[in-house]
Amino acid sequence: MKGFFVKTRFGLAPEDPVTREWFDKLKLGQGVSGEFRKVRNVAFHRKYFALLNVGYDNWEPGAIDSKYGIPQKNFNRFRADVTILAGFYDITIRLDGSARVEPKSISFASMDEDEFAQLYSATIDVLLKYVYDRNMDAESLDKLVNEYLNFV
Repeated sequence: MKGFFVKTRFGLAPEDPVTREWFDKLKLGQGVSGEFRKVRNVAFHRKYFALLNVGYDNWEPGAIDSKYGIPQKNFNRFRADVTILAGFYDITIRLDGSARVEPKSISFASMDEDEFAQLYSATIDVLLKYVYDRNMDAESLDKLVNEYLNFV
């Protein structure tokens, strides 16, 4: 069971319906154990994806024709590339001996709040460099992201 709790004046209290249901089934005095960690700010996570969406919507890739055909614009690849360019990646060795760069996971279990804030800041830098080409500053981009969040 993975539960989510919030600290109150009286101790820990279930934060979501699934945890509440599990918690209510415990008998008074029954002991439980678990591994606890602070949960990242969900609103900040949403803001990060809004930042990515705004960047993706404004990104125009150049015309490329490869031996495989004309590539399509893809949000998941964009997100991965932005994460890598922001400096959040792992390098692995492939079976053929070549190196492969993979973006770090941004899941709540994989990245704490401080590292996620660093990713957010670095993502702004990447978007300003590769998408907006000095036509925008960080403050204007943040304002655009907040407008996007209010619209969605």
